[in-house]
Amino acid sequence: MTRLKPLKALFPETEQLTHFSDEKDTIFNRAVIRLSATRLQHMKPSRAISPPGTYFVTFSTFQRTRLFVVESYTRLFLTTLYGYKRQGAFQLHAFVVMPDHVHLLITPTVTLERAMQLIKGGYSHAFGTDVGRKNEVWQRGFTDHRIRDAADFELHRGYIHQNPVKRGLVMKASEYRYCSAYPGFRLDGWPLAVPASNLSMIPHGKGTTYSPAEKS
Repeated sequence: MTRLKPLKALFPETEQLTHFSDEKDTIFNRAVIRLSATRLQHMKPSRAISPPGTYFVTFSTFQRTRLFVVESYTRLFLTTLYGYKRQGAFQLHAFVVMPDHVHLLITPTVTLERAMQLIKGGYSHAFGTDVGRKNEVWQRGFTDHRIRDAADFELHRGYIHQNPVKRGLVMKASEYRYCSAYPGFRLDGWPLAVPASNLSMIPHGKGTTYSPAEKS
């Protein structure tokens, strides 16, 4: 398995500007500083390593191509996704594969960035091998939201399941075959990422609460 390369520094070492006593040189020096600031604003920052937790993640196909209207391509993605799930790279709580993008609800056991590298890179490799196409598969990068609590988890899981309904692809979430709402997919329960002493404060079900002793 390929190791992630160390993070590179965001910027090279800052060059020390010489301070001139001459007024014209001082004006020039200030202009250089303004130009450097402008360049920094247009530089794309490197992505920081995300903290552990459960994440709602979204990523898109290259140029929003409707790649996943082809059933074999979608099945290959699900095979890749569940392959890394079985290897223990992440726990999978919910997913939907839309024609041109994917939503996941996962708890990585590696960094989130590594998990996404496996999923996207693994599929690109499998796609190129099985289909014989070397074109770009994914739009660069992904967006993510770290789940805060049980209510936030349910909100994003519901959003995932309702996405095909809102897009008019099906009448009910359970009818969309490439969504975790469809019967038969094996999913992981959410590992509550809070200290055990705080479990009694988390909503459970319809307005009820539970303590660690009551948790089954």
